[in-house]
Amino acid sequence: MPMKYVAASTSSFESLDWSLQNINHTTQIMELGINNKNKSTSTDEEKKKSTEDQNHLQNTRKKLGGIRTMPFILANEICDRFATTGFHANMITYLTQELNMPLVPASNTLTNFGGTASLTPLIGALMADSFAGRFWTIIVGSIIYELGLISITVSAILPSLRPPPCPTQQNCQEASSLQLSVLYISLLLTSLGSGGIRPCVVTFAADQFDMKKSTLASQKWNFFNWYYFCMGMATLTASTVVVYIQDNVGWSWGFGIPAIAMALSIIAFIFGWALYVKLKPGGSPFTRLAQVIASAFKKRKQPTPKDSKLLYQNRELDAAISVNGMLLHTHQLKWFDKAAIIREGEATNSNPPNLWRLATVHRVEELKSIIRMLPIWSAGILLVTASSHQHSFTIQQARTMDRHLSHSFQIPPASLSIFGTITMLTGLVLYERLFVPLARRFTKNPSGITCLQRMGIGFTINIFATLVSSFVEIKRKDVAAHHNLLDDPKAIVPISVFWLVPQFCIHGVAEVFMSVGHLEFLYDQSPESMRSSAAALYWVAISIGNYIGTLMVTLVHKYTGKEHNWLPDRNLNRGRLEYYYWLVSGIQVINLIYYVLCAWYYTYKPLEEVISKEEEEEEEEEDDVDHHEIPFKRLDVANGFGDHVELARNDHQTV
Repeated sequence: MPMKYVAASTSSFESLDWSLQNINHTTQIMELGINNKNKSTSTDEEKKKSTEDQNHLQNTRKKLGGIRTMPFILANEICDRFATTGFHANMITYLTQELNMPLVPASNTLTNFGGTASLTPLIGALMADSFAGRFWTIIVGSIIYELGLISITVSAILPSLRPPPCPTQQNCQEASSLQLSVLYISLLLTSLGSGGIRPCVVTFAADQFDMKKSTLASQKWNFFNWYYFCMGMATLTASTVVVYIQDNVGWSWGFGIPAIAMALSIIAFIFGWALYVKLKPGGSPFTRLAQVIASAFKKRKQPTPKDSKLLYQNRELDAAISVNGMLLHTHQLKWFDKAAIIREGEATNSNPPNLWRLATVHRVEELKSIIRMLPIWSAGILLVTASSHQHSFTIQQARTMDRHLSHSFQIPPASLSIFGTITMLTGLVLYERLFVPLARRFTKNPSGITCLQRMGIGFTINIFATLVSSFVEIKRKDVAAHHNLLDDPKAIVPISVFWLVPQFCIHGVAEVFMSVGHLEFLYDQSPESMRSSAAALYWVAISIGNYIGTLMVTLVHKYTGKEHNWLPDRNLNRGRLEYYYWLVSGIQVINLIYYVLCAWYYTYKPLEEVISKEEEEEEEEEDDVDHHEIPFKRLDVANGFGDHVELARNDHQTV
């Protein structure tokens, strides 16, 4: 099948105009193959093999993958999310009410294990990208997670694994070391299991579709929006059904139902075995990054050639890690280009090079892509820090408020999160159906706005959510003081729990923009062979943010005095929780300024995509219909195959 290579460069419109005006120079820079003068040119056989590999991938995707795999993958992820949410949503209540732990240690315990659960995906991603593949990593992670759920269920069934009940919550006997060890083992197993599931499921699902820019531009839906929507539905169900069972039926069933759901998720995922596109792992991504750094360091005194086509390229060598297209050379971080400088005797047509001494342009650009992503990624850390303890403190607030919907029914405190989930689900539909078409009219971007702009909006909205939280706490304590209830930690303050709903709703709106945008950014901008590792970065940010949040709460609790402590152990009415929320708001403002600066200077990665003849004809038909599209110009390449290089319109502009 005839193929053409598309340079899906994500530079600005101005850069595209400049390129079209200087067409001859652009042809030289983007010429496929290596300079014959240095005898490092890819042979015709290598190019033919690369083209055959691309054809094989496209034929595989026609036979396997696609929408038919989604019932199995999403069934697995929905059951997994249902189990995870049901397990963690009300855990603060289990620790404080059943194991009699003080509020701050209980909150820190959940935050620490939440941080661990978000750090282990880095290990799982490394396994998946290096040797195991995403499918088997998901299977192993799910089984380990199931063992953790079973162990916590057993501890909830056996009275010997819990301390005596303490209904007054005063002078309570706390859990023993043995009882806590069972808890910690359960949390550790679930944390390790999460390491195999979290970085791989969303990327494995995306692998089932053609995620090239040329294809995404014609789609009427966004995969990440609908993926997040399905996860939100599972979260909503768990936040209502499971939490209600935990509060009103018992913790044995409250933990047992998530364990059953997790077992079903494993079965559902295995059933789709024969339909999945299972990409082969391309070797350790961290080894490749280390090789580029080592090679560049060894050649640090070598002058970098001004002409990038003199740098080393090897299409056959990079075939396994560039299935969807090669990364094109960029002029940022030029020091790393030294790794691709060809010295005498380093590259021959017959023998592969020593990759610790010579790296290809594609591998150099992999490292550059990761480095460019890190500042944007790091902005998410302080956002997690700002919200890491809000749910635990908010649940304790709700427990002191009037939760009656009728004389006989009360809303479980942990179920208040359903308002944020419902807002998020509604927001995703409105975003997809209303916001994107409206924004597209002004930006001409198929996605409406870029993922960086989407994240920035989410950062801003989240600040208002935290400010609202502080005002609600002030109102709650005013009502408690008016009724002389400040010194009674078990008293129900006569104020409706629905005062807490606005902050959950604002958080839900922020999640529509921030969380989905962050996930899409990491998947889209990471090298394709490192997408599991990039998805792991999403969870590593959560991990670091949780650990910093633990440190911040510990310091606030330690240094704000005993009489008027901001975060007291037992009586929240005598605390200064609103001060803590103001501190969090200030941190978020500083973080937003940092993010805007990072996004302003960010450059999207340039990618050379491979498009089949059929897709080329479809694009030409669409171009004939849509006269508003920026025209493209084809460039012949002297590689003996009659292939083409096309400068694609920039649909991904910088903020």
